[in-house]
Amino acid sequence: MTAIYDFTLENQDGQQVSLERYRDKVLLIVNTATGCGLTPQYEALQALYDRYHSLGFEILDIPCNQFMNQAPGTAQEINRFCQLNYGTSFPRFAKIKVNGADAHPLYRWLKEEARGPVGKAIEWNFVKFLVDRQGKVVKRLAATSSPDKLSERIEALLKTS
Repeated sequence: MTAIYDFTLENQDGQQVSLERYRDKVLLIVNTATGCGLTPQYEALQALYDRYHSLGFEILDIPCNQFMNQAPGTAQEINRFCQLNYGTSFPRFAKIKVNGADAHPLYRWLKEEARGPVGKAIEWNFVKFLVDRQGKVVKRLAATSSPDKLSERIEALLKTS
C-alpha cells in the first residue's frame, strides 16, 4: 500500500527530497502559480505557516505551469517573486505536472485519495490537500478556497494527531 512518505519531490536546487522528512507533520500540499488570479493566496498561506509551523505544520509549495502557463520562469525567478511579494518562507519544490499522463506520482496518489469538484482532475492552480500526521489526506480544497479558512481544521489536526 502506498503512503505519502513513499514519494519524493525535486527541490528547487535539483535535489531529491523524500516526503519521509515530513513524517509526523500536518501538511498542506498546494500546486501554485505566480501569474494566476489566485496568487494572492500566498499571503494567507504564509500567515498559516507563521502561525502553525512551530507546532508541526508544513506547507509544500509545488509550482505547476499546466494551467494557461501561469507559472513561468525559473526556480530562482519563482522564489524571488514569492519572497519579495509575499514573504514566503515555506518549502518550495520544482515545477511538476499535476494532470495527464505525465502527472507526478504524488499527484496521481493524492487525486486517488481525495476527489474534487471535477472528479480526480486538479481543476486549477492552488488546489490544496490537507494531510494529517499519519499521512492520510483528510481534506481536498478547491482552488478558490481561501487558506485562511483552514485554521480550525489545522488546529484540530495538530492537537489530535
